[in-house]
Amino acid sequence: MKTKEIIKRAREVAEPFRISKGKDFRLKDVDPDDTLEFTKEADKPRAKEALVTGVAALAELQDKLYAQDKWALLLIFQAMDAAGKDGAIKHVMSGINPQGCQVYSFKSPSSEDLDHDYLWRCMKCLPNRGHIGIFNRSYYEELLVVRVHPEANFFSTFQKRNRSDGSLIGSKTH
Repeated sequence: MKTKEIIKRAREVAEPFRISKGKDFRLKDVDPDDTLEFTKEADKPRAKEALVTGVAALAELQDKLYAQDKWALLLIFQAMDAAGKDGAIKHVMSGINPQGCQVYSFKSPSSEDLDHDYLWRCMKCLPNRGHIGIFNRSYYEELLVVRVHPEANFFSTFQKRNRSDGSLIGSKTH
């Protein structure tokens, strides 16, 4: 299968999981057990084949990303502990060149992190043009804190996050 066909198929598979209208999105409406068409034990070989095909396409696309040196790609894996973030990163990114990819895990903030704005520790880890950056968790977790603890400055936190996301696009990090 050619790369363009793989990309088209990947878009079709990912479509049910895209959040295009964030205002109307409700996590409770998403079935965490949804595996799309890969539902039976007999589908495991097809799922493995799809993974191998996708990994090969990612490797080819990474080469183009690096050669063009115009864009960076940032992947954010956000989920609860033991939800499979590490396994997803390991399997899906297994075919790419490690020289063009960096994974950052964000655990509890260090004392240096706490001396800065909460976005600082993520912004310093953004990928260079031509590279892929992977955040195993991110600043989005900070947004949950302000929802659970209203005494935190909710409005300011969301304003900073929105400006940050806008600047990522402006710096050609997608």
